[in-house]
Amino acid sequence: MRNFKNIFIVMILLLSVAVANAQQERRYIRKGNREYKKAVIDSATVDSVRYQNAEVDYRKALEKDPNNWDASYNLANALYKQKKFEEAARQYQAVAGMENPDKEKIAKAFHNLGNSYLMTNKLQEAVEAYKNSLRNNPKDMETKYNLAWAQNKLKQQQQQQQQQNQDKNKDNKDNKDKNKQDQQKNQQNQDKKEQEKQQQQQQQQQQQQQQQQQQQQQQNKISKEDAMRILEALQNDEQKVQKKLQKKKAKTKKRTTQKDW
Repeated sequence: MRNFKNIFIVMILLLSVAVANAQQERRYIRKGNREYKKAVIDSATVDSVRYQNAEVDYRKALEKDPNNWDASYNLANALYKQKKFEEAARQYQAVAGMENPDKEKIAKAFHNLGNSYLMTNKLQEAVEAYKNSLRNNPKDMETKYNLAWAQNKLKQQQQQQQQQNQDKNKDNKDNKDKNKQDQQKNQQNQDKKEQEKQQQQQQQQQQQQQQQQQQQQQQNKISKEDAMRILEALQNDEQKVQKKLQKKKAKTKKRTTQKDW
């Protein structure tokens, strides 16, 4: 009997704690909602601290109950209003994955997820988010409009990317052709330089040969004075020889004229 009383007391305490947490959770959500509404009404201060205050209150509510769908969804909205689009997208993804029998609420989560993706220029992800929203609420005209706009924007982006790729490929081809032309030109210049070098070498060889021939001719060439001296010497030698021959003939003749009695 005493054990039953103890168990009963523990259950009452746990129930009291749960009720207290639920009350605090709802209180934080209501407080956050008030701040959020004030920020929405005061459009002149859209980036005011009210959205930040709402974010703080929603996070406190989630500390009490992490699976609270409304707190999670409202937190994502507060983040979106603060232009924290990437963080808001992650929060909307978490909300869309939570169980909720109300398909319209899930559709809103996907719709806002698509908006967050649009703000970060993730068009393909935005298209998928809007499609998921329409699967849960096919009659939502705003989502249909956003889906059509995102699809058109995605198509333009893809065409632009395709054109950029084509331009890039063309530039690469032009660069390759230019490089090829440059290589051919460089090769032609190298061939021309080589030909000029060979011609210079041939000219140098010819000049050297001509110089050698001229030197040899100069060495073999006899000056006019030397030629005259040689000629005179030859003539003198010839005269001497003629004189000797004449003397010899004279002696011979003298001998033949005398009788040998």
